[in-house]
Amino acid sequence: MLSPLVSVLRRFALLAMALVLSVGLAACDGGKAKAAPSLSPADIAFITHQAEGFLDARDHLPELATLVNEKNWVFTRNLIHGPMQEVGREMSYINQRLLPADRPEANKRAEELKTALAELDEAARLQEGERLTRDYIRVASDFGLYAQVLPEEVKTALRQV
Repeated sequence: MLSPLVSVLRRFALLAMALVLSVGLAACDGGKAKAAPSLSPADIAFITHQAEGFLDARDHLPELATLVNEKNWVFTRNLIHGPMQEVGREMSYINQRLLPADRPEANKRAEELKTALAELDEAARLQEGERLTRDYIRVASDFGLYAQVLPEEVKTALRQV
């Protein structure tokens, strides 16, 4: 009667040891730390090129501020639809090359900036001075917020952000 019990206990012990070893080996990476995800040099070069266009649009903010302060409705809209019109496309291309974990925040900030530009354009179209000023402040702020999502390598390469 003792022998069947010993046999069952041995099998149970072997099964338990196999289970412990399996879990231990699965949890251990063999001392090899996984590298953090990073952008390829090609991605950095592409993002840098696109960021130049984004920064060119941002560089028009002082001119836009002057037009807003003067309540120059026509030239405010011309600037938005001229030199600044490609900023949405530039951000879209940048966002496609960012790390997957960074994309949701970048997409959110890009949408906020595009919405702010559309609202600024609408305020100029309707010739609403107070709204124009408020919307300009939002545009300027959103340019700064989006620039923060650019990878450090790009910021270093451009030395403007």
